[in-house]
Amino acid sequence: MNFTTLDWAIILAFLVFLFLIALYAKSLTRSVSDFLAANRCAGRYLLTLADGMAALGAIAIIANFEKFYKAGFGGAWWGMMMAPVAMIIALSGWVVYRYRKSQAMTMAQLFEMRYSRGFRVYAGILAWVSGILNYGVFPGITALFLIHFCGLPENFEFLGFIWQTKPVIMFTMLGIAVCFTLFGGLIAVMVTDFFQSSLLNISFITIFFILIFSLSWENIGAVLKDAPQGMSMLNPFDQHELTDFNVWFFLIFAFKLVYNCLGWQGNQGYNAAAKSPHEAKMARVLGEWRNGITYMLMLFAPICAYVLLNGGGSEELTHSVNATLDAIGDPQTQEQMRVPVLLSAILPVGVLGIFGASILAAAISTDDTQLHSWGSIFIQDVVLPFRKKALSPKSHLRLLRLSVLGVAAFAFLWSLYFPLKDYLLMYFLLTGTIYLGGSGAVIIGGLYWKRGTTQGAWVAMTTGWVIAAAGITLQQSWDHLPALTRLAPEFPLNGAYIAMISYLASIVSYVAVSLLTCRKPFPIREMLRADDSKDEGAKNKQIVTDTRNWLHRMLNFNREYTRGDRAIYYLQITWTMGWLAVFLVGTLWGLITDLSNEAWLKFWKINVYMYAAVASITVVWFVLGGCRDIVVMVRKLKTAPRDDEDDGTVYTHLAESSRVEVAPPPDTGR
Repeated sequence: MNFTTLDWAIILAFLVFLFLIALYAKSLTRSVSDFLAANRCAGRYLLTLADGMAALGAIAIIANFEKFYKAGFGGAWWGMMMAPVAMIIALSGWVVYRYRKSQAMTMAQLFEMRYSRGFRVYAGILAWVSGILNYGVFPGITALFLIHFCGLPENFEFLGFIWQTKPVIMFTMLGIAVCFTLFGGLIAVMVTDFFQSSLLNISFITIFFILIFSLSWENIGAVLKDAPQGMSMLNPFDQHELTDFNVWFFLIFAFKLVYNCLGWQGNQGYNAAAKSPHEAKMARVLGEWRNGITYMLMLFAPICAYVLLNGGGSEELTHSVNATLDAIGDPQTQEQMRVPVLLSAILPVGVLGIFGASILAAAISTDDTQLHSWGSIFIQDVVLPFRKKALSPKSHLRLLRLSVLGVAAFAFLWSLYFPLKDYLLMYFLLTGTIYLGGSGAVIIGGLYWKRGTTQGAWVAMTTGWVIAAAGITLQQSWDHLPALTRLAPEFPLNGAYIAMISYLASIVSYVAVSLLTCRKPFPIREMLRADDSKDEGAKNKQIVTDTRNWLHRMLNFNREYTRGDRAIYYLQITWTMGWLAVFLVGTLWGLITDLSNEAWLKFWKINVYMYAAVASITVVWFVLGGCRDIVVMVRKLKTAPRDDEDDGTVYTHLAESSRVEVAPPPDTGR
């Protein structure tokens, strides 16, 4: 066992702290709106850290460790092309602003408002099935991480019986997450996720400096330069032998950022929790700064692991890590556990406990958020639309809590028995595409294109999941069908390519069918302005863009933007455009001439140090801002009146017969 008493004490103390927070949140949860969306009282910094932690999770850390151990610094280069795409999405409020403006608590509720109740149920079922399949592997991978990171035995004896460690850890972790979710719904989930995110960020910074002082750049460079030709760990233009994490993988992800913005519903409660549409947009902008913290360690730690295990470390360390990995029977699990096992062997006492508590926190934050989301979606979008009589708030909350327990039970069984045959990121892409394949076209078309129709939405969603289901079936059965293996030894498409095929086919089908079936344009602006009275800052309904400055006009600044907001925008633009210029110049240079490994090593050294400096400042900035947001939210929840009808039910929606053009107020460009 790798952990000392001090390490275990740190983990236990942090868990007790989280339980106390969750118990306090229970007293603030008094309505369905509280459980589903924290009564829309969340500020930007709270949302930024909590939502980021929910989206990150222990399994995402493992998946990125796996990716960068394979692709090295070269993989990070192609990832830089996504930065300007993410910046434009965040600064423009793409999808996020209009979704929050609609007052919908789930995406499928928006679909009922925009399309029909039948389509809401259909989309809700697809979102739920896709979500629980995607989430189903989380508890098992997290349990394996903890077993090998903490040095726990595969089996242990208790009460005269031999118990397998993996299911026991899964049950314990899911039990903690279920308690947090049942105690206080999104309020408890969001506040505990914030503190978990803060601890994770602090531990990431600490581990980074430990690694950077433990390994010299000369040592790092010497090992990375010896990577096989075509699989360079430094030069992104010498990676043609990497068939999975190559430039096409990152191009698909860049497209996915735009197409699937707000599409994935694993953290759907956060999408509705902001106290105003503007606050939701600012949380997304700040999220680009938050991502720099996690990027730094998820890139640097696996590269350091590669160096230490390929000649840069002692023979004793290499032998110890390889012996631990050899004891793991499954090759795919060995790939996933390589970096965690290495970190557990080199981190000092105390730091090991902090990182262990952080990973535990990341796992819990993902579990409770996913349990909350998929449990809520099943009740809100699959069960309730069939009811003719409204539920009482007490009965409604009881159903939501039972649904959460059902999702946890499924995840436990799926993790225990499902054989994972692909990289984690590929599996996520593939299962997520069941819903995301068509939902991107349906969401974007529903919020921005008045000629999008219900028929187009049905066809697009069906096209998306049929292609994804075919991909999953072929991937799982290919090895067992001789007729297929004669065509190719392995299934020729990975999850990224299947996802892209699904996206493009869904877009074409949505546009084509909508153009054929549209009779009357849908009044989108009327739908988005139907309930402005619930938004904080409703007194500024008529939002006028500042026309005195050309840059302000381009960025669509209006009365909602304080000086601090504008400063954040300028910082984000400067930082992102600077790295974009580096990427464009470097790509052009790399295509014209062959840059040396020494030049690439110097570049990555500068890149890592700059991100480390910015990340250190950002950690302090966001923690202070988030604590302030929590205080403000708690004060509001103590005194705010509750609306029992604000439960996700569409009491009045635009029926097909009433879809006529209206005279809208001036469009602000969102």
